[in-house]
Formats: sequence, C-alpha cells, structure tokens
Amino acid sequence: MKDFNYHSAKDSKEASKLASSSSAFLAGGMTTIPSMKLGLATYKDLIDIKNIKKLSGIKVSGKSVTIGAATKHVEVANSKDVKKAIPSLSSLAEGIGDPQVRNRGTIGGSIANNDPSADYPSACIALNATIHTNERKIEASKFFKGMFETALKKGELIEAVEFQIPEKSSYQKHPNPASRYAVVGVYVAKHKSDVNVAVTGAKSCVYNDKEIAKALSGNFYSSSIDGMDLDSSDMNSDIHASAEYRASLVVTQAKKAVDAC
Repeated sequence: MKDFNYHSAKDSKEASKLASSSSAFLAGGMTTIPSMKLGLATYKDLIDIKNIKKLSGIKVSGKSVTIGAATKHVEVANSKDVKKAIPSLSSLAEGIGDPQVRNRGTIGGSIANNDPSADYPSACIALNATIHTNERKIEASKFFKGMFETALKKGELIEAVEFQIPEKSSYQKHPNPASRYAVVGVYVAKHKSDVNVAVTGAKSCVYNDKEIAKALSGNFYSSSIDGMDLDSSDMNSDIHASAEYRASLVVTQAKKAVDAC
C-alpha cells in the first residue's frame, strides 16, 4: 500500500471540503482497503467519515425506512424496526459476506461502490429508494449508472438511504460459496401501484427486470413466470456461471422470492 494522508472528518461539510480528484471517503473500508493493498487503487487522501454521528442510525416513518449511510450491515440485520417494517431488508443485510464484513461494512459504502454483484443496490431499486446526499436527493432508478459507476459527483457524500415500505417483498440470491456475493440475486417488491423485480449479479449493473415485473403485476404468483426464457446476450459470463445459467437463475430466484412473499 502506498502512502496517503489520513483525515477524520467531523461532519459532511468538512468531508466534502477535503475531497479531491485523488481522495476517497472511508467508512467500513471493505473495498477501499483491499484495493489499496493490491495496488488496484491509489489515493493521496483518505477521508474517514465513520465518526460523523449524522450518518448513522435507523428511522422508520409511516411509509419509509431511512438508514444512515455509515450504518453497518449488522445493525440493519439486527434492527427490530427494520425487521418489522421491511423484513426482507433485514434478511438481505444478514446474508452479506461474513461476520467480519457485516460488522465493518456500511450500507452507504456498498451503494456508492456499486459492485455488480452487491446486494444493497437491488434493495434500492426494488424498494424505490431515494439516496440522500449532502447536495441533493437522487432516485435509485437514476443513481446506478454502470459497473462501479453511480450518479455521485466528486466530493458528493451519501448521507442516508430512504426505502419505501412495500406491501410484500423478498430477496433471494444464489451466493458465491466463498464470498457470498450474489452470482444472481433477485429482490421482488410488491407496491400498491406496481411490482419491482431488481436483479443483481446477472449484468454489469443492477437493473429492474421489466419483463418479469409486468408478468407479476398482472398475477402475483410464481406460476406467472413459469417457463420464461430471458435474453442472456448481455448477461455476465465467468468462472462462476455462464450467461445462459444466470438468465435461468434470474427466473428461478424470482419465483422463490414471490413464493416467499
């Protein structure tokens, strides 16, 4: 790891002011630190944000659950409020990585990193989330742009994520046995006016599968998508799963999610 300057910011304003083209925000560091150790990333400055009190905590209102960006996965998993309002979100957090990752990693870091196989981005899409930054509010549908790419500007910091409470929801994934990243993960959420089917791990970026969502909007039963054959031409293909297998897994996990609802 190359030398860097370490800063501990006391608030979002200071953190944003310290940011530059050669800096990174540091919360759990679950991706940042390994990337630096492997020489895949180099920063002049690391800006520690985990001690900013405003960025932690969970608040439930009548229609939404708002989670501070520096809130750890284990806190989401163990929250009685989250379990009551959106149990599928608590379950998702409980299935991330291993105990070490869950006790260090943060929801804001996962979303900002936007790994193509991460779990939280699917929750954002399925639950019509709004990402609150120190500058603006961004709809989840406009936030995730591509592989490791988001709508965040340099120096812009995620402060909280606000999830809509659905009528029914479930997240089901086929995990990599070593990392527990999603080979394919499908988050199905039934809202009053529509159904979202957010898919992670299958393509270069999380997406809402409109074809499956349309079928389930008309009839919210897993039988509605029996025999559905998805186009695999732009699906990921690697040592873990071929594109064709991932396309099949999307339907399989979607059916499991609907049944779990």
